[in-house]
Amino acid sequence: MAANIFLYTLFSLLISFGSFFLLRTTTAHFTRRRRRLPPGNFGLPFIGETLQLISAYKTENPEPFIDDRVSKFGSLFTTHVFGEPTVFSADPEMNRLILQNEGKLFESSYPGSISNLLGRHSLLLMRGSLHKRMHSLTMSFANSSIMKDHLLMDIDRLVRLNMESWTGRVLLLDEAKKITFYLTVKQLMSFDPCEWTQNLMKEYMLVIEGFFSVPLRIFSPTYRRAIQARTKVAEALSLVVRERRKESERGERKNDMLGALLDEDGNGGGFSDEEIVDFLLALLVAGYDTTSTIMTLAVKFLTETPLALSQLKEEQDEIRARKGEKEALTWEDYKSMPFTQCVVNETLRIANIISGVFRRAITDVNMKGYTIPKGWKVFASLRAVHLNQEYFKDARSFNPWRWQINNNTPGATSPLNVFTPFGGGPRRCPGYELARVELSVFLHHIVTRFSWLPAEQDKLVFFPTTRTQKRCPIIVQSRVVSGPCKEV
Repeated sequence: MAANIFLYTLFSLLISFGSFFLLRTTTAHFTRRRRRLPPGNFGLPFIGETLQLISAYKTENPEPFIDDRVSKFGSLFTTHVFGEPTVFSADPEMNRLILQNEGKLFESSYPGSISNLLGRHSLLLMRGSLHKRMHSLTMSFANSSIMKDHLLMDIDRLVRLNMESWTGRVLLLDEAKKITFYLTVKQLMSFDPCEWTQNLMKEYMLVIEGFFSVPLRIFSPTYRRAIQARTKVAEALSLVVRERRKESERGERKNDMLGALLDEDGNGGGFSDEEIVDFLLALLVAGYDTTSTIMTLAVKFLTETPLALSQLKEEQDEIRARKGEKEALTWEDYKSMPFTQCVVNETLRIANIISGVFRRAITDVNMKGYTIPKGWKVFASLRAVHLNQEYFKDARSFNPWRWQINNNTPGATSPLNVFTPFGGGPRRCPGYELARVELSVFLHHIVTRFSWLPAEQDKLVFFPTTRTQKRCPIIVQSRVVSGPCKEV
């Protein structure tokens, strides 16, 4: 009897969803005729083309879903994914319009799974004056002056500390995640690596796995685990916030992001514990998962391009030769890495961990002869532009020399301004320079301290985010003999 009731209820829900989708599809059909939507397909009832999108990105092609539809419909096309009609853009001009018109024509809007896991007070979901205020506060903790004065020292120290344990077979992605997570926790809350940070990282990895799952606990074990892990992470951060609030009331203050959020006399004061926890949780995403993957992929690409690896080693060995064995890198050292920056740019271009950004139209938007209706989602694909042969010669090949000065190949100085690995406009990633510094320091230490070979064949996968299938296993061997790092 109970089973029959469940089946009847499920069947009724499917009928309701199907009817709802058909109504929206019919409405969209007449809207298309009246307003001239970009061409495309809405796919199946309710689920649209979501399954096609997910299955496509399990191939070795970095942009299979977009490539296929661009070839059929052009660089602006209509689809239906994650429960909503969505216009995809692989056009740099349209992408700039989307990025630059935050709060005017478009507003931030992400799938329910991401929104629920990050929390309603995360920087990614903030809008208006509050977003502007918090974005500015975040940038103030990742600007050149702050990095030069003390962040660079922390980055150098924590990279060294992690690499001391490297021997034999190393899962590079796992080690890179440790480095970036510990760096982010240090920057946000002044914690050095310890048992608490290790436990927090384990739960946090489960949260990230749920970002691109169906946001229904009953249908998705991944999402269910992510929600449970999110609760544990929030509880752990809440304890820290409460303790630091007590310290702040006693007049004690640390020079970190949490200290700024608790500073009642500064620009960051007046936030509730829940708001601070959501904000910290989202910043951990921004500083942890993306940068660690870029580190891993830089090593993978260099391993597959021996000439680039040799030139990088030569540049970094020259810097290390001027310093003591354990002497930390300085800001001047960082600024004397021209080829390293070419490697960073090319890794960011090809890997593009953030493949694009979601927005919602807050008014009817006319562009290139089409109309995007008010309320519709748009997805500005940054990676599709970066991998377009029209803007980058041999776009899907790793070629760091394309970024060298006086090279006529399109690059960062392209008049079309098509290189946007950190987004753009008011929501440009506030930690863009910090990510570049972290990657540069990481590359310095790995090439000056180790030689390595792939432990086994690995390949890239592109869903839910870009990463290596087997976490990039390598066999490392020390290039120089060094004692254990005593710094903590």
